[in-house]
Parts: sequence; structure tokens; C-alpha cells
Amino acid sequence: MSEIADRYRRRAAAFEHKVAAVRPDQWSNPSPCAKWSARDVVRHIVDMHEVMLRPLGLALGPAPSVDDDPLAAFRAARADVQAILDDPARAGQECDTPAGRVTAERNIDQVVSDDLPLHGWDLARATSQDDTIDPEDVERGWAAMGALPPDLLEKFRTPGAFAPGVEVFGPEVEAGEDASPQDRLLAFIGRDPRWRHQG
Repeated sequence: MSEIADRYRRRAAAFEHKVAAVRPDQWSNPSPCAKWSARDVVRHIVDMHEVMLRPLGLALGPAPSVDDDPLAAFRAARADVQAILDDPARAGQECDTPAGRVTAERNIDQVVSDDLPLHGWDLARATSQDDTIDPEDVERGWAAMGALPPDLLEKFRTPGAFAPGVEVFGPEVEAGEDASPQDRLLAFIGRDPRWRHQG
């Protein structure tokens, strides 16, 4: 089992736990992502799982929609991506992505796997759950942010740079000198660490 597969499995399990804890009346709650509800956060994650499969000529298998059953939709998408990571031949298959030509497992690791802890925070804040991000993920995320070339970072902050309607990072938010590592990471990617659902 590869480190990437293990990391994805851990992160996906944490995200699934949050999805499972959302009450039916909370799915329409606003999230820290402007214009997104709690359900939209899960929809984005499921959609990004599909994006990970497209360069391999694959698609997500049959599953309930996020509108009908967010938990089942995520579980099915998770299983499809985990199957790629658990198959050395498919995990090592090279594919063309917006970041260049990389292996399937590297693409998954750098995109949807890295997204899971951050959007897990979004979902937790939207539905009043524990929003603590694994310190290992915070450390890895901060290191990755620091390694971004300035031109790529600018592209990440430019709405529509990768595709119509896609915004990777928002404008950086002021976190404060005494901010925790988690809050500094969130502020860097455009989240307000002080945001909470009022309701």
C-alpha cells in the first residue's frame, strides 16, 4: 500500500465521518465558501473525484446523486478513486492535467486528496461539527503553499483561470499574529477562520 493511498484513505474517512454527521435540516446551511451550501461542498468534492478519473478515460460508477443522498454519493466516489490508488498499474499511469503530465496517484494526491481536509473544515463549520484539521495535513498544506511559484499562486487566486466558474483560492484573509497554524493555512487560501454558521 502506498503512502499516497494511505493518506487519501485517512482523509476520505475523516470527510465521510463529517458527511454522515450532517442532519437532514443542515444540508441547506451556508458554508464558508461563498454561494455554497453544505450540500454544495459535498457536491464539489464528488465532482472533483470525477475530474480525477477523466484523464484516465474513466468516470464515476453508478451512484445516488448528491441531491438524493450525499453520503452514498461520496462513498461511491471514494470507492472509485481508492480503487485507482490501490491498483499499482493504474496509480502509476501518467496522464495530462492542468498541472502538467503526472501519474494518476500524484494528481489525486495533489488535488482531491489535498482538498478533503480543507473542504472538511468548510462542511464542519457549516454544520457545527468539530472543525479540527489533522495537524499533519495542516503542516503538509502549509509546506505546499510555500512551495508554490508566484505565477501559479496568482493563477490559483484568479477566478476562471483553470475553467469557467472555477476559483481555487480566494483573496488572502488577515489571520492575526497569534493565529494557529490551521487558521494561517485557511486564511492563506481565502477562508475566514472566524466564519461560523449563524443559526
